[in-house]
Amino acid sequence: MDKKGFTSYLEGKDFAPSTIKKHIRYTEKFFVWLKKEDIQVTKPDVLKFLEHLKNSRNLQNNYRSIFLVSLNHYFTYLYKNGTVTENPCWFLKIQGIYKKKLHKIYTPEELDQLFDAYYQLFVRNYDYSNKNYSNTGKMQSKLTKERNALILSIIINQGVTTTEIKRIELNDIDFVKATIKIRGGTMLRNRVLPLKATQIGLFMHYIKNIHPQLLEYQTTESEKLFFSLPAINKKKTDKSILHNAFVFLSRQLKSIDKQFLNLQQVRTSVITNWLKTEGLRKAQYMAGHRCVSTTEDYLPNNLDGLIDDINKLHPF
Repeated sequence: MDKKGFTSYLEGKDFAPSTIKKHIRYTEKFFVWLKKEDIQVTKPDVLKFLEHLKNSRNLQNNYRSIFLVSLNHYFTYLYKNGTVTENPCWFLKIQGIYKKKLHKIYTPEELDQLFDAYYQLFVRNYDYSNKNYSNTGKMQSKLTKERNALILSIIINQGVTTTEIKRIELNDIDFVKATIKIRGGTMLRNRVLPLKATQIGLFMHYIKNIHPQLLEYQTTESEKLFFSLPAINKKKTDKSILHNAFVFLSRQLKSIDKQFLNLQQVRTSVITNWLKTEGLRKAQYMAGHRCVSTTEDYLPNNLDGLIDDINKLHPF
């Protein structure tokens, strides 16, 4: 197992350190059990391992799926660097996994209100007077809040994942056509989505005023739209890890709305709303799903609305 290369690959995907350790640990357990080289692994080997976990260790489907996710990451890494010609985990899925239903699906109006509340509280009217900030610390805090406001706007309006946020580059924004290109990667498809009129000013302000200042804290030039900032005791950073940005943004949103769980909840809400207004196939494209069945998984979130419609149209 190429532990060093796999670690670098996971770091490049901006996984949290604890998540990286988990994926490495689970992948190592697979190779200890299998006793084969990387290039010799086949799909039946993976299936036998999953069956081994079920029979000898009595692991539930949820836990076995975590092993499968880790192995899929590892063999995707090997496939991308040319070590293997195919990923033996492709198209493998463990059935019967319990999916926790989100407690709240936001309506489009509620998502707009969530953004407005964040912008008013943490960007426009944030009170620095009671904070023990140095001038540099105050400037960095302002920059991160402006950055996070645009990140939130993209998640709310374009329904992208946090991984896709990290991939956005300056030339992905087309102000003439009012569109943004989303780079999907391995799991999701590339797509071009429209920008809302209310986003244009936010994008222009960020690109003209905020982005150049964030770039000054980087050790190398980059076309990325979003950057992380260095640690307090450092002047610059060579890392583009945005994990902490999403953590802080989530904390701030939780302080605004107690029903907010995480940023995935926002994406789920956006896709659910698309299914109501755009239909299944267009929602599939806008969400970047490769299979329509993935989009269909969001249909149960519409159940309450469907029941209301039935009651209105066909009262008993």
